[in-house]
Amino acid sequence: MRKMIYLISVLPAFGSLVIFNRVEPYVLGLPFVLFWSILWLFLTSMFLLIVNVLDPANKGGEE
Repeated sequence: MRKMIYLISVLPAFGSLVIFNRVEPYVLGLPFVLFWSILWLFLTSMFLLIVNVLDPANKGGEE
């Protein structure tokens, strides 16, 4: 299961940039490939925050 999560997290970063490497269309004034990279930067941070909150190993107090 852990390897599947790693694979899912790597696919948008590396695999899709080859497919979406175009200047047109513009999204929010940015070329699409730049928008796609920034979007996944924020989504990855959000996913890591969610996992950190939901992880039972983080429930213990500080020692």
